[in-house]
Amino acid sequence: MADKELHIVVFPWLAFGHNVPFLELAKLIAQKGHKISFISTPKNIHCLPKLPENLKPWLHLIEFPLPRVEELPENAENTLDTPPHLVPYLFKAYDGLEEPLTKFLEKSSPDWVICDFAPHWLPPLSSKLGIPCIFFSSFSASASSFGLEWFTGKKSVGFAEANRFRDVYTRKQVGQSSQPKEVNRFFETLKGAQVFATRSCMEIEGEFVKSLESSSGKLVIPIGLLPASPEDSNDHNWYTMLNWLDKWEKGSVIYVSFGTEVTLSDKDFTEIAVGLELSGFPFFWAVKNRNISGGNVESQDWIENESKRGMMWRTWAPQSRILAHKSVGAFLTHCGWNSVIEGLQVGCPLVMLPFQYDQWSIAKFMEEKKVGVKVHRNEHDSSFTRDSLAKALTSVMSEEEGKYLRKAAQEMSKIVGDKQLQLKYVNEFVDYMKNNRPAYN
Repeated sequence: MADKELHIVVFPWLAFGHNVPFLELAKLIAQKGHKISFISTPKNIHCLPKLPENLKPWLHLIEFPLPRVEELPENAENTLDTPPHLVPYLFKAYDGLEEPLTKFLEKSSPDWVICDFAPHWLPPLSSKLGIPCIFFSSFSASASSFGLEWFTGKKSVGFAEANRFRDVYTRKQVGQSSQPKEVNRFFETLKGAQVFATRSCMEIEGEFVKSLESSSGKLVIPIGLLPASPEDSNDHNWYTMLNWLDKWEKGSVIYVSFGTEVTLSDKDFTEIAVGLELSGFPFFWAVKNRNISGGNVESQDWIENESKRGMMWRTWAPQSRILAHKSVGAFLTHCGWNSVIEGLQVGCPLVMLPFQYDQWSIAKFMEEKKVGVKVHRNEHDSSFTRDSLAKALTSVMSEEEGKYLRKAAQEMSKIVGDKQLQLKYVNEFVDYMKNNRPAYN
């Protein structure tokens, strides 16, 4: 029975930063000859990278229309379409997928369900149908351990300093220190799942994987870091970016990106823009629409029209390819786990400016690993200044001070970028599912 192909349903949350690792995992499992039903809404499915032809017989992209919720913007199907204050209604719409998913599970009888943090109703549903459920956390093991401490009150291998800044910033963002409802979903989903899979590896986060097992009471399986597949080299925009990057010396450019979820205030946007100029280094800033709240037009226009060293890129940018370019010497990042993995995969040192949830603990962990420097923030209101940003950038980019950071980042790239090592974790995960599938299958 262990040799029989598996059928696995994969059900991510409606966010680009979640779809990417879930799809990477699905592709790696499909490559081993197992059937994957990857379920999301039409818009999210259409935004996924094109599947390789050899995977199409195994990896099926299945569209479930998102139920209409009046408060959501027209055609909103993911966090990119949804202003932060309306995300609770996106969760409400997502919960409306329970009925069609139930019918699909009843009809298809998969061996396993792999779900994200959001569908707290799915583990009890799949259990009722006799289908074991795996909760896959696309967060780092350190961030999940950090979150467990927040929710349960049990001490993990956490970071007191990161706790302080997270709480200060959360109060500033939501006006209170109570736990966000997303956190409750995380732990309700975890509580009902049979297995806790984490996007991690023992070589980097071994102590946190062990801590998760102890604090969650679940079997915790690290499934590797799932570095992204190579991006399409035929994108005509890439050649415009390449021409700009090619004109700078090796290791002289700062790549800047704050992901798809962070919304910068006008003040923060200005401090970053001026701080980049003060550093004196050329920079390539990939700006998403979501990153700009009111739109500090003056700062944006100044960078685009007056800055001699800055490039502001407003459409999709192939982040991993840019980071791998020889001219890039540092990555100014919000410390989303996807971004950190992409940076360290090519040995690029980090300048870390976290804004949300898991980003605080990831930044602190990476600082302890000496692969980057955090931008100093005010301990009382979590604010940062152009000068503190410029100082952090200079320390990473400087010949002498940055030498040790670059060396540590290169050493970590031997783990993060080791495809065989990372694939070993996926293989062990698949072996577990094969050996522990329901008896009726």
